[in-house]
Amino acid sequence: MKKGLYPSILVILLSIFSSTFSLGQSRITVFAEDSVSLMSYAHVKFTCLTCNTGKTTAFILTNDRGIATNPFDASTQIHIKLLGYKDLIDTLAQGQSQKYYLQQSSVTLNEVVITAQYSSNNPEKAVHKVKIVDRKRIEAQGAVTLRDVLTNETNIRISQDNVLGSSTSIQGLSGQNVKILIDGVPVIGRLGGNIDLSQINLNNIERIEIIEGPLSVEYGTNALAGTINLNTKKKSKYNYDLGLNTYYETVGQYNIDGQVSWHKGKNSIVMTGGRNYFDGWSTTDKFIDFSTSNIADTNRVSEWNPKEQYFGQLQYIREISNLKLRYASSYFEETITNKGLPRKPFYETAFDDYYYTQRFDNTLSLNGKVGKNGNLNMIFSYNDYKRRKNTFYKNLITLEELLTEAPSDQDTTLYNLIMARGSYSTSNDSSKFNYSVGYDINVETGIGQRIKNNEQQIGDYAIFGSAEYCPIKEITIRPGVRYSHNTSYPAPLTPSLNIRYKFSKSYTLRASYSRGFRAPSIKDLYFNFVDINHDIQGNPNLEAETSDNYAVSTTWQRVNRGKIYKANFSLFYNDISDLITLAIGEGTSYSYFNLEQYKTLGTQLNMEFSIEHFKVSIGGSYTGVYNSLSSTEGGGGKPYNYSPEVRSSALYNFRKWNLQVAGFYKYTGSVVGYYLDDEDAVQQSFLDDFHTLDFTITKGFWKNKIKWTIGGKNLLGVQNIQSTGATGVHSSNTGVVAMSWGRSIFTALKINLNDEVFTKKKTHDK
Repeated sequence: MKKGLYPSILVILLSIFSSTFSLGQSRITVFAEDSVSLMSYAHVKFTCLTCNTGKTTAFILTNDRGIATNPFDASTQIHIKLLGYKDLIDTLAQGQSQKYYLQQSSVTLNEVVITAQYSSNNPEKAVHKVKIVDRKRIEAQGAVTLRDVLTNETNIRISQDNVLGSSTSIQGLSGQNVKILIDGVPVIGRLGGNIDLSQINLNNIERIEIIEGPLSVEYGTNALAGTINLNTKKKSKYNYDLGLNTYYETVGQYNIDGQVSWHKGKNSIVMTGGRNYFDGWSTTDKFIDFSTSNIADTNRVSEWNPKEQYFGQLQYIREISNLKLRYASSYFEETITNKGLPRKPFYETAFDDYYYTQRFDNTLSLNGKVGKNGNLNMIFSYNDYKRRKNTFYKNLITLEELLTEAPSDQDTTLYNLIMARGSYSTSNDSSKFNYSVGYDINVETGIGQRIKNNEQQIGDYAIFGSAEYCPIKEITIRPGVRYSHNTSYPAPLTPSLNIRYKFSKSYTLRASYSRGFRAPSIKDLYFNFVDINHDIQGNPNLEAETSDNYAVSTTWQRVNRGKIYKANFSLFYNDISDLITLAIGEGTSYSYFNLEQYKTLGTQLNMEFSIEHFKVSIGGSYTGVYNSLSSTEGGGGKPYNYSPEVRSSALYNFRKWNLQVAGFYKYTGSVVGYYLDDEDAVQQSFLDDFHTLDFTITKGFWKNKIKWTIGGKNLLGVQNIQSTGATGVHSSNTGVVAMSWGRSIFTALKINLNDEVFTKKKTHDK
């Protein structure tokens, strides 16, 4: 035998063995539905069905040729996931290789919107541009209240008052121009025209929908600058859920809440409740400082007042054919403690203020399909709000407290709202014409010593309707109109027109004109507060604010091999007449007047890139504000004063370790405004710019039934913002505006138990 024959035979034998081994090892190849494009970076979960010991699952990404190799030499279940495509589940026999073809999903991000829609809809098909903040985003931010979420949104600004709470502005408009809803029901109880966002807890919120610009046709008064609708959790795929959440932040926040839900047949019951506690914060506090009692020294006074909240909700849901009957009852209670400085000469007494807030809301709703294409949505609610302020003279030695005798030190205000709203709409995708008609009844009552005659009531009764006409598949035209009768003022007719044009597979153009209005509130009309320091009178002759809003936006979206690219560019213009504002009247008296014209305009750009395990977005806005003072000589002759914003976020999932890392950054530009001083001269006001940065890490355990989050908030250390301007009914002032309580670290633990394990076990047994 020749000398070189043995090596040749050895090579042939090794080649045969290697070939045999590779043939026996199964693998899958993933294609797009066009049968040509290979899908790289698809996530494949291999689950061994016959393995009794050792590792039974493995996660593998397909390579650049769309191939993933099965790590198990056994019968295996595969689950293929790729963002923008429908999930695919199959079973491979031992040694089997297979090709798979993924179908593109029509709802790319698995999102659904309901605000101002005829029925639940894909946001890409909606005539309005809707921002969605889902539960994953809420948890990634470590958000506790609505204030925490909106802080990182483009074109939305948050302001803070340590007694009245936090408030928001959209498109340069704030106060009562922003409508806040929970499951379509308005949130009442405005202080200074604003809803305190820190009173709206997110423990049972599934999704937040934000629409900028007027929705006055659909939701009436106050929906002029924008509408924020919070949707609560209502359903689960499990028979029962049991959840417990804890939260601690180094500034002195200690929160705990829980949820119990039960689902059987057509019935569901969901109960949630919890407690949030904040022990107060000052710049002199230690970085990690546990609650202590400071009775008789200057440390008892906090820059951020201590706050305690209790909240709970009970929901019952009954399915009746294609309809859902839902009853929800919720309760909220808050106590803010404003401790005073010890008084001279012996520092043994102090004046302490207590602010108590109570909310009791009840809602009965019926919604769902009626017939083949009809949709019914009916809501009846009763909301009760109570705000009480008490001032006590406190002995810091005996801790005895006595109510002070000054009338302005004690105050109780109550508001209640009875709302009945119903609509019927059609939603037939194959029809060129769909419509919606409805009614909206709101009766609000205010009771208190600072309200004229101690009690006032405003009734608003409206009918509204709109129609969607699609002359061709790519174009949707929706005109709408609302007619109201108000018991206190002549309400204007409110029209709107929305157009959506999808002129290619990737591009969607939206344009709209909306007439908005803001009704004078009970406080605007009937407020009466006179003491040694104040003289503020309501004005029963006020007219409603009216506005014309013009907006245009274009959205580009592309899906390519599991990667999603999105961009949105928009322009808006608001022209407001009869702006309701507080101004000086006769002598030193202040009252509410329809004084000036107010305009805002701006642009916004948002871009987003997503793959299965990574998502990054960046956006910015540039908003200009005009009022009658800005164009005067004292105002510099500038018709508009502009302020920029920049926002970005990034989320990355390490699937191998079930770990998510997220970061959120926002730059808020400086604000310039104008006011009249005591000598009626035009003066400028300034609010400095600032940056915020948050970072979180979330780790899942035990099939994500336990999630642990740790993160840092306000890592750039923003506390107080320099401000120069006017302080409402008093003189001008130079100082600071509270924005945040500085750097902090937080940790949160979420436990969710359900019958998933038992369900899976039963499935395998079968």
